[in-house]
Amino acid sequence: MGLVLYGASAALMVRAGLGLDPWDVFHQGVSEHTGLSIGTVSIIVGALVLLLWWPMRERPGLGTVSNVFLVGLSMDATLWLLPSPEALLPRIALLVAGVVLNGAATGLYISARFGPGPRDGLMTGLHKVTGRSIRLVRTGIEVVVLISGILLGGSAGVGTVLYALAIGPLAQFFLRVFALPGSTGTGTATRVVARGGGRRAIPRR
Repeated sequence: MGLVLYGASAALMVRAGLGLDPWDVFHQGVSEHTGLSIGTVSIIVGALVLLLWWPMRERPGLGTVSNVFLVGLSMDATLWLLPSPEALLPRIALLVAGVVLNGAATGLYISARFGPGPRDGLMTGLHKVTGRSIRLVRTGIEVVVLISGILLGGSAGVGTVLYALAIGPLAQFFLRVFALPGSTGTGTATRVVARGGGRRAIPRR
């Protein structure tokens, strides 16, 4: 459910047209140049990132593999069902709903503890290989991804900034809300965020 809602939340931000999170800016840019749907691009990029785990000896879990497929499929399905509003107010509402839902989805799928997403594994793998802090590695990856996406024509804007500022606190909140019995909600899973730009070290897609 967390991964399906994650894809749906990303689709809400796409329909808002006010800026996406860094990885989806990149996915959208690639989509513009290839003619593939943004969800399909997300799946392909996730699979390619997962291949980078091999030399870093990261171990995927059920959640890792599910992440690659479910988020992209859910994203495309939601985009197919949801029309694009033209008025600014509905677009703002979609943006806010997308960011909040993303935080809830992050809390759900991380609390399930079935393994990190492929992009999180890349981050933690590079952290171990380079010895650099999680914060620095994550920031470096997302800056590169964001700039690449913008150059490819992806949509960055106020939504990108809102996501970066809000996803950390939202994910922390929903991690507590959805913590499983016997789990503190602040262990390994909370050190790294799901697909978003939160500046704190919480799991990410």
